[in-house]
Amino acid sequence: MASDISKYQGANGIHRVPLWRIGGFALNNTATNLYLMLMGYVSFYLGGFVGMATVLASSFSMIMRLWDGVTDPFIGFLVDKTTTKFGKNRPFMVIGQVILCITSFILFHVTHLLPDNAILRSAFFIIVSAVYYIGYTFQCVVTKSAQSALTNDPKQRPLFAVFDAVYNTILFTGMAALAAGVSQKYGGTFYDTGFFHDMWVPIAIMSAIFTAIAVFSIAPKDRVEFFGTGKAVKVTLKDYWETLKHNRAIQMLVVSASTDKLAMQAKTTAVTAVMFGVLAGNFALNAIIQGMVSVPVVVLTILVIGGLATTLGQRKGMIIGSVGGIVTSLILAALWLFGDPTSMNNGNGGLMIGFFAIAHIGLSIINGAFNNLAGNIVIPMTADCADYEVYRTGRYVPGMMGTLFSFVDKIISSFAPLIAGLVFAAVGYADKLPDATAAYSDGLKYASIFLCYGLIVLGQVANLIAMHFYPLTKEKMEEIRTEIDRIKNESMKAA
Repeated sequence: MASDISKYQGANGIHRVPLWRIGGFALNNTATNLYLMLMGYVSFYLGGFVGMATVLASSFSMIMRLWDGVTDPFIGFLVDKTTTKFGKNRPFMVIGQVILCITSFILFHVTHLLPDNAILRSAFFIIVSAVYYIGYTFQCVVTKSAQSALTNDPKQRPLFAVFDAVYNTILFTGMAALAAGVSQKYGGTFYDTGFFHDMWVPIAIMSAIFTAIAVFSIAPKDRVEFFGTGKAVKVTLKDYWETLKHNRAIQMLVVSASTDKLAMQAKTTAVTAVMFGVLAGNFALNAIIQGMVSVPVVVLTILVIGGLATTLGQRKGMIIGSVGGIVTSLILAALWLFGDPTSMNNGNGGLMIGFFAIAHIGLSIINGAFNNLAGNIVIPMTADCADYEVYRTGRYVPGMMGTLFSFVDKIISSFAPLIAGLVFAAVGYADKLPDATAAYSDGLKYASIFLCYGLIVLGQVANLIAMHFYPLTKEKMEEIRTEIDRIKNESMKAA
């Protein structure tokens, strides 16, 4: 595998990687996103089988996300302290995946078999979930921490976001189709234990396969010579505070990503169910439209991210994606507010092509590409922040950088399920979240449109404000790479 990498070394400290390894490693994020999507249905399980009311179930998701965030700095610290024959990053990928598989099975297959007592079932679910999120963090932190070792070529780093965006587009489409098909099997509802079993099996299998591919792909770059200046650096917990306090780049990236994710995660499964099942009159339309939109979104994403971020730099890519996302989200919101979504329903479970359907599909393609650019570019941008920390202090701490990012990001985005729960509770759904079988009301319409598009606009406005103060321009990153190479060469000569 080393010979596979040696020919990709360049001048001025640039080290590259074969394109297929970037694509393979990006599947590590897809592997964890599969479980993230499964947990998107947790409020239905909590309401239907554990005995929690809507706001309490939404609060549970918030509390678990907070726990997830609290564990991040400690696991990042472990990553930075770890050096094994199996590398720095790969042990955490494998261990995390094993924990995710086992605990997710227990959550959705065992909890409802306990005695019918809400306190007992809630306590059991909370304890197992706490372990689940440790496994989730184990694997997730590597997606960010390994970025700087994977490649430092400014033309290659954004390509991770291309693969990630493509995979996520396919994933969202596939999961929408899977959820629609499985829910129809159980009468169109998510309140059935069979629904969770039928969702868990393919997710667990695919996640394990994707993790294996990612482990193989990162293997030749998971070595000391690709870690910062090529030397081990002593890291203390105090360094976390110093980095967060003085590294302006990671501060601004955290603001940008966390507000985006807050908005994206507030667009819960319940929101999608209301938009298509209640407002349009057919939940199956979601999967049909996702299938039509996914390929054009993938193509446009490749052109947008590949063309803009690799040419103009990642900061400008984020700005362009945010502006495009704001404009198209506002137009889509207006379409659903003043248009007739029921005109998409042909009455036989299929799609009726008319003005609304054409406008929604066309705008969704453009909106999806811009959102992919703004949402996915943050992962390779964390590698820039890690390089900036090496440049600024001499410390190579990718685990710290990734988990500092994740810590604040998760703390803020943890409020997304609660926000969605409170919004739906305000329009009459305090006991349980609405699904595709809910009755139409104007309040439900306004709530779902706000959660689907309005919050995303607010998140992307925050992106623009953050990027105004983000210091890592394309030119600055060239300076940083040259300086790190100088430090590394001096270190090698001294040795």
